[in-house]
Amino acid sequence: MNGAKIRVLVVDDHPFFRTGITQWLNRQGEILCCGEAESIQTARKAIGDLKPDIILLDLHLPDGDGLDLCMELAQGSPGLRIICLTHRDENTFAHRALRVGARGYVMKSEATETVLNAIMTVMKGEIFVSRQVAARALHNLFPDPASSSPNIAKLSDRELQVFQLIGANCGNREISETLKISPKTVETYRERLKEKLNLIDGSALTKAATHWVEHGTLGNE
Repeated sequence: MNGAKIRVLVVDDHPFFRTGITQWLNRQGEILCCGEAESIQTARKAIGDLKPDIILLDLHLPDGDGLDLCMELAQGSPGLRIICLTHRDENTFAHRALRVGARGYVMKSEATETVLNAIMTVMKGEIFVSRQVAARALHNLFPDPASSSPNIAKLSDRELQVFQLIGANCGNREISETLKISPKTVETYRERLKEKLNLIDGSALTKAATHWVEHGTLGNE
C-alpha cells in the first residue's frame, strides 16, 4: 500500500448502519471510508467516481440482489475486492458469494474486529470466511455418502431467489416482476424446486419456503 490508506465504500440500504460503520472505519488509522451507497444504482456511480479498493456489500438492496452486483463487479472491475457484510446466513450464502467473485463474507452480527480482519485479509490477496464456512466448504468437497437429506445447497442462485420470494408470500406475478422473468419461467422454477427438495406439491413447497424464510430450515431437517 506504500503508506496509502485503504479506500472502502460501504453499500447498504440502512442509513443508521452506514453511519455507524463509516464512523468506525474512519477511526482505523489505515482505512478511509471514501463513500456510501444505498442501492445498486448508486453503488455503480460511487465506484466509478471514488475508485475504492474494497466494497463492504450488503446482499439485500432495494433495487436488486447483491449477488448479482457482486458478479457484475467481479467481471467488470477485477481489481476491486468485495466483502459481503450482511445478515444473510453464511451457511447458505457465503459459498454463493465467493463463487460469483466476493473475497470475503462476514455476518453483521460479528464484532467490528472481524470486519477489520476481513479487510486486511482480502487486501493481502487472501479469502476471508468464518471457520464454520471453511469447514463446510471442506465437507462439500468430501461429502458424507450416508447423507441424503434435502439441502438448500442443491439449489442454484436463481432457484434460491425464487424459493425466498415464495417464502415471503409472493405470487407468480410478483416473482416474475421482481426477477424480470416470465410467469412461465417462474412455474418452471417451482417444478425444479419441488423436484430438488423432494416436495410433493405446491402447498408443500410454500410451507417449506415459508419455514426456511422464518426459521432458516426446511422444516424437515
